[in-house]
Amino acid sequence: MLIVLGLFVALASVFGGFVLSGGSLGPLYQPTELLMIGGAAIGAFIAANNGKAIRATLGAISTFRRSTGYDKSFYMDLLAMMFTLLGKARRESLLAVERDIDNPRESPIFSQHPKLLDDPLVLNFIVDYLRLLISLSVQAHELDELMQHEIEEYEHEAHLPADALYKISDGLPAFGIVAAVLGVVKALSAVNVGPDMMGLMIAHALVGTFLGIYLAYGVVAPLASRIERQTGESTKMLHCLRVSLLAHVQGIPPQLAVEFARKTLHSSERPTAEELESYVRGGSGQSGLAPA
Repeated sequence: MLIVLGLFVALASVFGGFVLSGGSLGPLYQPTELLMIGGAAIGAFIAANNGKAIRATLGAISTFRRSTGYDKSFYMDLLAMMFTLLGKARRESLLAVERDIDNPRESPIFSQHPKLLDDPLVLNFIVDYLRLLISLSVQAHELDELMQHEIEEYEHEAHLPADALYKISDGLPAFGIVAAVLGVVKALSAVNVGPDMMGLMIAHALVGTFLGIYLAYGVVAPLASRIERQTGESTKMLHCLRVSLLAHVQGIPPQLAVEFARKTLHSSERPTAEELESYVRGGSGQSGLAPA
């Protein structure tokens, strides 16, 4: 919603200000200029990227929708679930959670948190590493290195769409100049037109420069920046899970493991210890997070 709102405000401000200053929107309607600029940008995008980057860019909208939900309520849900899982593993051994991770949708623990079940990034990270801990005897530093490596790889892959869009935004002003130059060439080659028509043709040509700059900094660059922000949100969530799992491997009690994870969150999404304890007590019926 914020993406749409921001793009609309930029559009309304630019064109609304132009109209209020006495300008007419008619001369700005130049579909051929838009075809040249947009077509050149799309062609450059295809030529500059492989299939993986193209698919990632086209599918970036799913990242917008998912990671925008990583708010305070989401983290309370996530930390409560990790407290329950790690508590069960500590009381009954890791083998006790094997059935939960083998079929999360049938698990009484996971089924209490439908929002987390619908997020494959969260679910796969938890399930994969709990399964690894059940199958192998892994030292804390080995587990930490593996998780760090996976998060770095995820971050690198998630940045592909932003990188591709930033490069397109860098090229759009130049494509706008190309369209404008071609328009000027067309105008100057029309020797049999009067001054009024010549001025109109040059004005139409200059629309290309405007469109190239506006599309670059008013549309494409903001989308690329938004993808970067959303990638940061997802990465922060993975580090939160990493800290809780690492603390469990080091023998730290679940209530403290969850507290360590809570400390990794930004202040805007971080629940207080009292809020989280109240949520866990109300949602699971277990003892609170205060150490015994």
